[in-house]
Amino acid sequence: MMDYEIKHMIIDEQYDEEHVTANFTFNNQEYSVTFQKSDLEIINAWRLEENTSLPANLSGELIDTLRKDVKKSI
Repeated sequence: MMDYEIKHMIIDEQYDEEHVTANFTFNNQEYSVTFQKSDLEIINAWRLEENTSLPANLSGELIDTLRKDVKKSI
């Protein structure tokens, strides 16, 4: 089981499509992942570090687990 904690989640309408962004901690690091709301396909994933964000390299297993939790919440 992946040990992470969703800290914040928002649903945002942009360009006639809704997106869901989940901010979470995993391995003592902060991340932000955005999905399309309609099918929960990943749009982007970022590792948040101080005043910057870097592309995140997250495992497929973690993304799938996060996707299931986001689906339950929306």
